[in-house]
Amino acid sequence: MTPEQTLLQELADTWHSTIPLSAFMQICPRRYDGIQFEVSAPLEPNINLHHTMFAGSIYTLMTLTGWGMLWLKQREAGVEGSIVLADAAVRYLAPVRGAPLARVSWSGDDIMPLATGRRVKVTLVVELWCEGELCASFEGRYVSLPH
Repeated sequence: MTPEQTLLQELADTWHSTIPLSAFMQICPRRYDGIQFEVSAPLEPNINLHHTMFAGSIYTLMTLTGWGMLWLKQREAGVEGSIVLADAAVRYLAPVRGAPLARVSWSGDDIMPLATGRRVKVTLVVELWCEGELCASFEGRYVSLPH
């Protein structure tokens, strides 16, 4: 297993053991290159009565994608903090009829204040794509509190 795969597996294990909904939704971190992070979930366990992805599943997938990006950046930097979502807004643009892919790019924020016992605030924009179409956009403000 590559270091990236090990890190993504650790993130998946963290999600699934601490947020049971993520395991039920089968949320899976797919790719991380230090700047961009991608997460998927199959449509089937997240479907609604219209045979599209349930809005709550979309919100959860996008929330965890942003949370995961900050978690990955903390791991890379060797700092620890308790990450919470402080504020968020989502726009549902089109129905999700197939396998969704959530994508976020790092904002460039400095997270090193965690090393000196100070909290960090990061705003991340997550996009949810399906079959080449942008289906939802999410902006979340995350706060990481030092341990």
